[in-house]
Amino acid sequence: MTQDDEYPKGELTVRVQAMPADRNAAGDIFGGWVMSQMDLAAGIRSAERANGRVATVAVETLAFRRPVKVGDTLCVYTEIEAVGRSSIRLKVEAWARRYLTSERVKVTEGVFVMVALDGEGRPTPVPTEFAKAVD
Repeated sequence: MTQDDEYPKGELTVRVQAMPADRNAAGDIFGGWVMSQMDLAAGIRSAERANGRVATVAVETLAFRRPVKVGDTLCVYTEIEAVGRSSIRLKVEAWARRYLTSERVKVTEGVFVMVALDGEGRPTPVPTEFAKAVD
């Protein structure tokens, strides 16, 4: 285990318990469910930063490290890495707090790119305050 795997990075954005209906054929939690929770977290965090509507435009990376089990609490952390003209790039980590224990493990990590949208659904500039320049 590396130091990066010892503690979550970013802000706790979503916290939800994995339920039996979220299982895959192997009995673990379906990876698509985990990804959807991560996408929700990226949307929440980027909408707060954009002060408005956002949409997912890309998932640059997504790595499933360990399974999530029924009863685990999935904790999704988000960290804004960069803000462009209309886009926001976020590092997203999903950690599982194992059911009825204090054990916590990183289960999934990825990079999501969101775009700010206007009322018509077209890309719109992200407010510049707190913006971190994109190279």
